[in-house]
Amino acid sequence: MSQSKLRWGVLGCAGIAKRAVIPGIQQSQTGEVAAIASRGEEKAKETAASLNIPKAYGSYEELLADEQIDAVYVPLPNHLHKEWTIRAAEAGKHVLVEKPAALNSQEAEEMVAACAKAGVKLAEAFMYRHHPRYAMIRDVIASGEIGAIRGIHGAFTFNNAKDANNVRYKRYMGGGSLYDVGVYPISAARLILGQEPQAATVHAFFSSEHDQVDMMASGLLEFADGVALTFDCGMWAAGRNVLEIIGTDGRIEVPCAYVSRQNADDHFFVTVRGERREVAVPYVNHYALQADDIGRSVLEGSPQRFGTDDIVRGMKVIDACMQSAQERVRVVL
Repeated sequence: MSQSKLRWGVLGCAGIAKRAVIPGIQQSQTGEVAAIASRGEEKAKETAASLNIPKAYGSYEELLADEQIDAVYVPLPNHLHKEWTIRAAEAGKHVLVEKPAALNSQEAEEMVAACAKAGVKLAEAFMYRHHPRYAMIRDVIASGEIGAIRGIHGAFTFNNAKDANNVRYKRYMGGGSLYDVGVYPISAARLILGQEPQAATVHAFFSSEHDQVDMMASGLLEFADGVALTFDCGMWAAGRNVLEIIGTDGRIEVPCAYVSRQNADDHFFVTVRGERREVAVPYVNHYALQADDIGRSVLEGSPQRFGTDDIVRGMKVIDACMQSAQERVRVVL
């Protein structure tokens, strides 16, 4: 492309878009937010005005028809990700779709195929993976300082259970804690170990007060060489956002593992033979870095850090976790 910036459109006025992703794109080196759409023009105009976005549309179709838009961010409820990713691809737009990319791996495969056919980029919005601390964590592991990895534990929980109308509590929309926050520790373990799990066992609390979605889930993912991820995730529990990597000689603790506060909370700790040290990380906006990854891929031809095959593999793991939780069985991948 001859232009210097990727022109983004946003399909919907979701909280994550307004609070984090739009400001991230606006702070990126490669992108600008040129338009936003909602199902109502008034809401789109209000959001556009509050975030200094030049154009507002009263329908997603209108935004996709805008030839001045190069890429779209899709923060819609999970059950709409496939439809609007494919429609965006068919309109010639590159796509950043909110996690989880789809409701299952079959949908993910269809989305990947549609984007490949249209010749557009597709990325899943796991912003945390673009933060430099994860490269730093992998460097500590590769150095051998904590020895061989013996296990990983991750947790991501919050309590929003009183918000009965929240889309997270609608089963047909792809609600539930596994989809919403469980995907983070699962993704992090796959990233850190550089491999896929061999089996999944998940026990979940399905709430009759919340359309029978899983409001809390605890799981075990089995990796090669006896290494496992144990994790829990929840939307009706006290807040936690942590990751711990256990080695033969030491451990790594990440107290604020999946979000970035751009302050000292982002640092992590390494303990070896009883001595604990803090590792300072750069204060960066990982939403901006996420936008720059796809931006440089489009504008400069750089390879994306995470390919579309990763999207499908990740959804296969979530498929196995959902099946295990629903059927109360161990699922081999």
